Amino acid sequence: MSFTYTRTVHFQDTDAAGVVYFANVLAMCHEAYEASLAASGINLKAFFSNPDRAIPIIHATVDFYRPMFVGDRLTIQLTAKQVGADEFEIAYQVFSGEIAGKSAAKALSKHVCIDAVSRTRKQLSEELMQWLGQF
Repeated sequence: MSFTYTRTVHFQDTDAAGVVYFANVLAMCHEAYEASLAASGINLKAFFSNPDRAIPIIHATVDFYRPMFVGDRLTIQLTAKQVGADEFEIAYQVFSGEIAGKSAAKALSKHVCIDAVSRTRKQLSEELMQWLGQF
């Protein structure tokens, strides 16, 4: 099952050529990640400011298939999967409303759970395991 997030491209998302700046696609995907956490009942403020546990991104990639412009309505489909006791990855498909069914980009982010103080790997929390089970 996947989570779906929709968003409109804003002027601030684009570069001098008028297309979405490459790094902003990752920011939009992260918005979808945050929205999926909230949709599953996770308190975002508590999640991102947890003094015991942090979930940094250890790898990210984006592939582009066609440009995205200001005003385009994007649909981002997110699918998450566990890849270890302390790691998960999220695959994103980014679609533009103009051409239904044709992907504008795809992205992947890999995350690891660590102890916020010692910075050593730590097992994923129960709430993250439940989230992973949903998406």
